[in-house]
Amino acid sequence: MNQKLTNYLNGVFTPYDGVKSITELKADLLSDLQERYRELKAEGKDDETAFKMTIESIGDIEETILEVANLSRSLERQVVTNFSASNLPTSDFAGVIAHKGQFKSSELRGSDFTDADLTGSSFESSDVRDANFDGANLTDCSLSLLDLANVSFNHSILVRTNFSKSGLDGARFTGVKLTDVTFSMIDLRKTIFENCIFDGVEFKSSDLGGLCFDGQTFIGVKFDKAAVKEVSFRGATLKNVSFQAFFSLTNKYYRAIKTICFDGAMMDKLTYAALKGMGADLSKTIVI
Repeated sequence: MNQKLTNYLNGVFTPYDGVKSITELKADLLSDLQERYRELKAEGKDDETAFKMTIESIGDIEETILEVANLSRSLERQVVTNFSASNLPTSDFAGVIAHKGQFKSSELRGSDFTDADLTGSSFESSDVRDANFDGANLTDCSLSLLDLANVSFNHSILVRTNFSKSGLDGARFTGVKLTDVTFSMIDLRKTIFENCIFDGVEFKSSDLGGLCFDGQTFIGVKFDKAAVKEVSFRGATLKNVSFQAFFSLTNKYYRAIKTICFDGAMMDKLTYAALKGMGADLSKTIVI
């Protein structure tokens, strides 16, 4: 009859073979069932009755097994998330789930993070040149002191993502909605932004000289002590956008404001008034 109990459990647990915690649960449950079966036999129950009552004593075990298996698999996917100080050029991370992953001081050049869920992860002091983050979820990620040259962020999910003191030469952001993202102390002059929406973004002490933001949307964006000489907002939409000058004994910042192209741009009255007061050329803008 012990073999009959074993066969019964094997059938129930077959879909979850290989899940470590489930294997342990199966062994413990078999021991408990065998003990229960012996107790029922000692009470005078026949084999079939004792077996039936033993099985009934465990209730809806399949639902419990499913819950344990799902939790176990979720944890197993997230266990290996520390890749600090690793030599992993051209690695395949496409589609992985690595919440709060650590990618510090690592060689990641040319690696593929397409559609990966990297929520809360930290990239610091690493070589990430030529990497692909297309479609990746970079919510609450920190990317600081990195070389991000030629990195692709097409259709990435950028929410509260922090870019700090990193190189973004040739990096491309296409079709991205940037929400509460921060660019702090970064040279963005050779970065490419196309068809993006900037919502609550802050550009802090960064160099945007010559950038093309034509046709893109800016809502609640702050250009905080950012270099903006010859930036183009041709045909862009600006709502509640502010430009904060850095301290200077000269009029250098205000001269830079005058070089910005706002031809065909649409902006709210407050943004318009602030820029007009700073001397911007708004002769071809549309107030909304």
